[in-house]
Amino acid sequence: MFDLFLDDAPALVVVLPLIASAIIAFMPSKIWPWIISMIVLVFHLALSLHLIEEVSISKIIIYEFGNWEPPWGISFKIDGVNSGLQILFSSFVLISTFYSRKIFLNEIEAEDTGKAYSLWLLAIGSLNGIILTNDIFNLFVFLEISALASISLISLGAGLNRKALLAAFNYLIIGAIGATFYVIGAGFAYAMTGTLNMNDLIIQLSQYSDGQLAIFAGMSFMLIGLMVKAAIFPLHIWLPAAYSYAPSAVSTLLAALATKTILYFFARLLFEVFIIYENYLIIFLDFILFPLSVIAIFIGTLIAVYQDDIKKLLAFSSIAQIGYITLAFSLRDHSGITSGFVHIFNHALIKGGLFMSVGYFAILYKDRVTLSSIKGFGYKYPITSFALLICGLSLIGLPLTNGFISKLYLFQALYINQMYIPIASVALSSALAVVYFWKIVEQMWFSDIKPKPEKEDPSIYFPIWIITISIILFGIYSSPIIEFSTLSADYLTQGLQK
Repeated sequence: MFDLFLDDAPALVVVLPLIASAIIAFMPSKIWPWIISMIVLVFHLALSLHLIEEVSISKIIIYEFGNWEPPWGISFKIDGVNSGLQILFSSFVLISTFYSRKIFLNEIEAEDTGKAYSLWLLAIGSLNGIILTNDIFNLFVFLEISALASISLISLGAGLNRKALLAAFNYLIIGAIGATFYVIGAGFAYAMTGTLNMNDLIIQLSQYSDGQLAIFAGMSFMLIGLMVKAAIFPLHIWLPAAYSYAPSAVSTLLAALATKTILYFFARLLFEVFIIYENYLIIFLDFILFPLSVIAIFIGTLIAVYQDDIKKLLAFSSIAQIGYITLAFSLRDHSGITSGFVHIFNHALIKGGLFMSVGYFAILYKDRVTLSSIKGFGYKYPITSFALLICGLSLIGLPLTNGFISKLYLFQALYINQMYIPIASVALSSALAVVYFWKIVEQMWFSDIKPKPEKEDPSIYFPIWIITISIILFGIYSSPIIEFSTLSADYLTQGLQK
C-alpha cells in the first residue's frame, strides 16, 4: 500500500498542498492551520527525497496523469534538471513555514490565519507544479494559481501598510500582462504543432527546421511572458513593491523561491525546446538577454545603495541577483548554465535568510525596518543580527560562504567566454553591494546607541539560523550544489530528451 503511495509521489508533491489548502481555508483556529501545513510539508519533503532517490536510479521519471500518454494527457517530468531544485524547494518551504507562525500572528489579523495558510499552501503547490510540469499550457495554469495566491498573500500586508494593496494590484495587472503574453505564445505553438507536451513539442518543432514566423512569434511571446513573471529587467517593476509591503514570511517565500522556479523553467524552455532554432536563440541571448542582464546587475545594485527601507533595499538587490542568473544563462554553454543554477540554489538561501532576519526585526520594532530604526540592533538582538551579517556577507561574496561559490563560478564562466567587460560589471556590482550592506552594518554595530541584549524568540531565530548555517556549510562543502548544477547543465547542453 505504501509503495502504491510512493508510485504517485510526483503528483502528490503538488496535490497534497493543494488539498490541504482547501481544508484549512476556513479554519477559525490560530494554531491548527499552521500545524496542518507543517505536517503536509514534512510529507512533502519525504516525497521529494524519495523522488531524488528514484531519479538517481532511473535518471528520468515521466508521470502520466490518468495513464493518458502524452500528447493527449498531462505529464510531470523529474530528471537531472529539476531534481535538485525539488529538494531545495521542499526543504526551504518547510523551514519558512516553521518560521512563519509567529510572524503571521504579528503581521496579519488573527481571524485571517486560516486564509493565510490556505493561500500559502496554494502558492507552494502551484510553484512546485511549475518545477515538475512537462506541459506548456499546464505551466500557464500553475503560473496563474501561484500569481493569484501570491497577490492575495501580499494584500494581507495591508494591516500594517495600505501600500500592500497597491503592490498587490500592480502585481495583478503586470502579472496578467505577462500571463497573456505567455498563453498567446503557447497558442501559437499549439496551432503549429498540435501538441502542448514539451517532449512532443520538440519532435514536432524539429519538422520546421528552417523556422517560420509564427513559431518565432510564439517563442517570443512565451519568453516575454516568463521574463515578466521572473522579474527580469526591465520587466521587473512589480517586484520592489511586492517584496517590500508583503508580510515578512511572504516576502521570504517570494524572494527565495517564486522567481527561481520561473527562471528554472525559462532556462528549460530555452535550452531544451528552443535550442532547435539556434539562430533565433543566439539573437535572443546575445542581443537581448545578455545586455539586459548587465544593465540589471548595475542598475539594481545602484538603486539599492540609495534605499533607506531595508526590505526595498533587498528587493532592488534581488533585481541585480536575477541579472547574475540570466547573465550566466546568456553565455549558452555548459559553464554558464552551471553557474546560473549554482546561483539559483545559493541566492535562494541567501535572500531567504536576509528577509527572514529583517522580518523578525519588523515585528520587534513594530514598524517598517529602516536604516535609522536598526541603530544598535547588533547589541540589542545579537542572535538575529549575527545571522543577518553572515547572510549579507554571503550576498557580497565573502569566502567560506555560498555566495563566494556563486561569484567564483560566474567569474569562471565569463572568463572562459572572454567576457571581460561583464567581469568588470560584476566586480563593480559586488563593490557596490559592499556599500549598501555596510550601511546596515554601520547602523547595527557602529552607531552611538549600544543597548543591552534583549531576549529573542528561538521559534523565530532557529529557522533563520538553519538557513545561515546552510549558507556557511555550502560555502565550505559546495559539492552537492555543484553536482546538481552540473547535472542540470549536462542535461540541457547535451539535449537529453527521453
